Amino acid sequence: MDDYYSAEEEDCYYSSDQESLNGIDNEESDLLQPLSSKKSNTQVITQESLLAAQREDLQRVMDLLSIKEHHARTLLIHYQWDVEKLFAVFVEKGKDSLFSGAGVTLFDSQFDNSSFPLMTCDVCIEDLPRDQMTRMDCGHRYCNNCWTEHFTVQINEGQSKRIRCMTHQCNAICDEDIVRNLVSKRRPDLAKKFDRFLLESYIEDNKMVKWCPSTPHCGNAIRAEDDKLCEVECSCGLQFCFSCLCQAHSPCSCLMWELWRKKCRDESETINWITVHTKLCPKCCKPVEKNGGCNLVRCICGQCFCWLCGGATGSDHTYRTIAGHSCGRYQDDKEKQMERAKRDLDRYTHYHHRYKAHTDSSKLEDKLRDTILEKVTKSEKRELKLKDFSWVTNGLDRLFRSRRVLSYSYAFAYYMFGEELFNDEMTPEVREIKKNLFEDQQQQLEGNVEKLSQFLEEPFDEFSDEKVMDIRIQIINLSVAVDTLCKKMYECIENDLLGSLQLGIHNIAPYRSKGIEQAAEFYASWNSSGADKLQPLDSGGGTSGVTTRPEQASGSRSSEDTICSSSQKRPKKEGSFINNKVTLLDLNLPADFIDQN
Repeated sequence: MDDYYSAEEEDCYYSSDQESLNGIDNEESDLLQPLSSKKSNTQVITQESLLAAQREDLQRVMDLLSIKEHHARTLLIHYQWDVEKLFAVFVEKGKDSLFSGAGVTLFDSQFDNSSFPLMTCDVCIEDLPRDQMTRMDCGHRYCNNCWTEHFTVQINEGQSKRIRCMTHQCNAICDEDIVRNLVSKRRPDLAKKFDRFLLESYIEDNKMVKWCPSTPHCGNAIRAEDDKLCEVECSCGLQFCFSCLCQAHSPCSCLMWELWRKKCRDESETINWITVHTKLCPKCCKPVEKNGGCNLVRCICGQCFCWLCGGATGSDHTYRTIAGHSCGRYQDDKEKQMERAKRDLDRYTHYHHRYKAHTDSSKLEDKLRDTILEKVTKSEKRELKLKDFSWVTNGLDRLFRSRRVLSYSYAFAYYMFGEELFNDEMTPEVREIKKNLFEDQQQQLEGNVEKLSQFLEEPFDEFSDEKVMDIRIQIINLSVAVDTLCKKMYECIENDLLGSLQLGIHNIAPYRSKGIEQAAEFYASWNSSGADKLQPLDSGGGTSGVTTRPEQASGSRSSEDTICSSSQKRPKKEGSFINNKVTLLDLNLPADFIDQN
C-alpha cells in the first residue's frame, strides 16, 4: 500500500527504536492521559441525583434573593433553570421586575385584616368558616373546594408546573405546598403526578439538561456546563449529540445529519432511479421498464406507448417506426429533467457508497477488537523485550474514531458542495476550489486510516522482537498522523468552509483527540454543615421537597475524578427518596403507568 504520510508531517514520525523511546512515548502518554485529569464539561444526572441537582440550583437562588423554595422554583421554571440569566435580570432590572415577570407575588400578612369567623368565597358564593378558606401569596382567598377543583383541572391539562391564581388577570403562581396539600386529600394520584412534573421540569424546561436518548431508556440525564454544542457519552455507553439528541455525527451539522438520515431511509433515491430508468404508462400511470430494443412498449394493462416520448400508440409497428405516430421533435425540458435526475442519483450513490463502506468497515473492525486483544494477551506472555502493548489499544481506539469521522465526512461533503443548502452562498468556481481542498485532506486521512487498519490486523503475536518494534513504530506514527489529519479536517470545515458562510446555523461539535467526552458523575456541592444529612431548604417552614442526601459511591470521589465505565450500566437502587410528601418516582416508567399505580 502507498505511503500516505504528508511531507509537512515528516518531522512527527520516527524510524528507529531509540527515537520511539525518547519521543513517541510522550505522544502515547498524552494520548492515553486519563480523562479524569481534566474537569468534565458534562455530568450524568441519575435518578438518585436528579433531586439533588435540582435543589442545588434552588439553593443558589434562595440564598441570593432570601426567598422560599416554591418562589425560587417558580423563578427558575420561568427562566428555564438558567441561574445566570436569572441573576443577570436581577442585577439589571431589580427584584420587583424579576418577580413580576415570573408571576411571584409576596403578600404582606400585616395588611390582612380579615378576622371574621365566616368568609364568603367569590367563586361559589358560599359563607364558610375561616379555616376552610385558603389565601395565596398574591392575597386572593377562596374556599378549599374551589381551589381543589381549579388545581385538578390544571394538573389534568398539563399546567401543573405553573398553576396561576383563579382571580381574573392575576398572574401570580400558586404555592406548590398548598396545591399538594389540597389535591392529595381528594386525589392522591394527581398529587404524585404534580410532584413528578415539578421534578422533571428540571430536565424538560432546562436547556442545559437533556434526557439520554438511549433505548430502552437508562433513566439518566446529561447536563452540559458550558458548551451546548458538544458530543457526549452517557454512563450507559451511548454516544450522542447534545444539541439534537441523535447519534454523534460530527463533522456533520445537526441539519445536515437530519437531512442525510431522511435521505437514506426514505424512498427519495428509489424515486430518482424510477425517474431515470422507467416511463409512466399513459393509461394506468404505472412505471414501466424497457427490457428490449424496440421503442414500442406494452404495459401489463395492455396499453402500448412510445418509449421515446411516452405517448399512447397502437400496436402496429416496425422496428424503426410506429404506425400513425411521430415524435421526432426535440423536447428540451424533458431531456434536461432526465439528465438532472440521473446526475443527482449518480452523485448520491457516490457519497452514500463511501459513507456505508466506512460504516461497515467500522462494524467489522469492532468485531476484531477481541481478536486483537487476544494477540496482545499472547504477546505479553511471550518473553519479548517489549512488555507494554498499550500502543495497540491506543491505535485501535484511534482507528474507530477516525473511521467515524471519515464516514460522516462524506455526508458532510454531499450537502456542503451540493446545491440543496448552499446554492446561493458560493459561486460554482468557489465551490469547486473548496471541494478540491476538502477532498485532498479527506483522501490523505482515508489513506492513513486504511494503512493503520492493515498494520493492526498483522499477526504481531507471532513476530520477532525486531519486527514487533517495527510494527509498534508504524502504528504509533499512523495514530499520530490520523489524529493530526482529523484536526486539520475539522479546522478546514470550521474556518474555510462553514466559517465563511453568512448563515450561521451550521455548527459542528469540536474534535477531541481522546474521543467523545465521557460525562462525569454528578454530586451536589454540599457544605460542611449538611454533609451528613440534607436539611430543609426553607428555614421558615412550609417547604416541600426535603430529602436525604444521596449516598456516594465508595471512595467518596468528586465529580472531577469520577468517570463511569462506558461498557457498564449503573445498577438501579431500590427504594426512593422520601421527603415530607414527595417520593422520587422511577423515571424509567411511563407517566401513565405511574399515574395508574
